[in-house]
Amino acid sequence: MDKVSGQKSAYSYLYPQIAVYDHRMLEVGDGHQLYVEQSGNPAGLPVVVLHGGPGGGCSPYMRRYFDPSKYRIILFDQRGCGKSRPFASVEANTTQHLIADIEKIRLELGIDRWVVFGGSWGATLGLAYTQAHPERVLHLVLRGVFMARQSELDWFYAGGAGKFWPDLWAEFRDAIPEDEHGDLVGAYHRRLFSGDHKQEVVYGRIWSRWENALASMATDGVVGEPGPDYARTFARIENHYFINGAFFDHDGQLMTNIDCMADVPGTIVQGRFDMICPPSTAYELNRVWPISRLIMVGRAGHALSEPGITQALVMTMDRLGDLLG
Repeated sequence: MDKVSGQKSAYSYLYPQIAVYDHRMLEVGDGHQLYVEQSGNPAGLPVVVLHGGPGGGCSPYMRRYFDPSKYRIILFDQRGCGKSRPFASVEANTTQHLIADIEKIRLELGIDRWVVFGGSWGATLGLAYTQAHPERVLHLVLRGVFMARQSELDWFYAGGAGKFWPDLWAEFRDAIPEDEHGDLVGAYHRRLFSGDHKQEVVYGRIWSRWENALASMATDGVVGEPGPDYARTFARIENHYFINGAFFDHDGQLMTNIDCMADVPGTIVQGRFDMICPPSTAYELNRVWPISRLIMVGRAGHALSEPGITQALVMTMDRLGDLLG
């Protein structure tokens, strides 16, 4: 296990803004169209970036982790997210659909094998995709590991993280009547899918604030009010996945199926003080995945923008660009 501590601004480690040379809407079936973009070097080492959430979206910021002279950078918005359409839809929106979408993108772009890069929910999806298609993955890079197990959901939505942030936890918990506190994911689900748009926005904002406040050590729990459309969409899609156990066959599927990707090398970058996805999950994954490397970043939380996280990811991608390019 390696250790990294970044003190400079996250931006000091990043490559300058990278222009998109190709973008398109890709039909993937079930009435869904995905926004897909490419930047960097068209003849470079392909890397597909899996954004978090579920319910987030890709950002121009995400291109800047890769040397544009070495990488062919592929970003896309998952079903219901960002520029993909229909926006905010949870219909035909499961982990299995997303895995199939990633394969469709690979085939559409004529790529044989690629590097897979994902954090948080993107790490979950990266593991699920790699276990389904290990022969297509040159290297799996994960940040802030989340495997959607019930124990991990309980940590964040049943009071574990709340022991460190009792004031913010009280705001999240007490928005729900006390007799429903035994299942807060279910309680929020009833309100986020009530059919009352105003109510869905109110509870979407509460759900989103709780997660956003704990993402970075730099915020110290203080974040702005998320926009109504974003908050409602993010919360509904995330809750849709969590109440359905991320649509896995059984709890802990990604751990029990680890042998499916035993020959795929990987790098895990994990914040030592990640309150959303505690480092014990990354450590456990590294122990059962022998050809993975764990980089534990001191003074870092969950966010992609943490300086130490950014430094470790850029260094990792530079190393892989030299090794695989």
